Amino acid sequence: MDESHPHDPRPHPHDRRQRLRAGLRAGLPFGVAGALVAMSFGVVAQGAGLSPAAAIVMSAIVFAGSAQFTAIAILTQGGTVAAAVLGAALVNSRFLPMGVAIGPSLPGGPVRRALQGQTIVDASWAIASRGDGTFDRWLLFGSTAVQYVGWVGGTVAGALAGNVLGDPDAIGLDAVYPAFFLALLIEELGDRRSRLVAVLGGLIALVLVPIAPGGVPVLAASLAALVGLHSSARAAAAAEAG
Repeated sequence: MDESHPHDPRPHPHDRRQRLRAGLRAGLPFGVAGALVAMSFGVVAQGAGLSPAAAIVMSAIVFAGSAQFTAIAILTQGGTVAAAVLGAALVNSRFLPMGVAIGPSLPGGPVRRALQGQTIVDASWAIASRGDGTFDRWLLFGSTAVQYVGWVGGTVAGALAGNVLGDPDAIGLDAVYPAFFLALLIEELGDRRSRLVAVLGGLIALVLVPIAPGGVPVLAASLAALVGLHSSARAAAAAEAG
């Protein structure tokens, strides 16, 4: 049993280690894919004028590919640092509904839950989901740990060996990032509610992309996840009442 579930007793340390290792194994493919994308980021960041050290520190602190690429794109186009930070924050706004969903499965007070919530990334959030509205935090921690190592390590390789790697588009690294999210989406389309949320979010983004500033379509589309969250909460309440 997992202490992250409100009704579960404290798990045995051996069980925690097992689930942590399971998370590491589950996150490994995403860690490899993330490392390839991070190499691309390291090259692009260097081309945008960032020093290798700045690119590596950015990956270590931000650890969010879409936000980092957005910030680099804005800076490359002559935007201000404030605009780059705002754009990155809007892109990362999808983590708000994800955090709302996983919050009840994290033990402790607000500060402790917030610290644990820093391990949320797209793939780990999906891996940790039990499918009933609750999450296994040890799977979350393990899968995120291996992805973090891959992301920072890939950035180091790209930032320090950018001249050797050359144009990331020419060697196909530009295809890794969309393929990563497509695989994650397919994995999550197992039930009618998930498909409804995906279609609704996609429609919102498609409508707003041509007319809204960068990042706003992602923020608006992420609100579709609240439909799924509401449905999960209602189903859980009905099950508990039954």
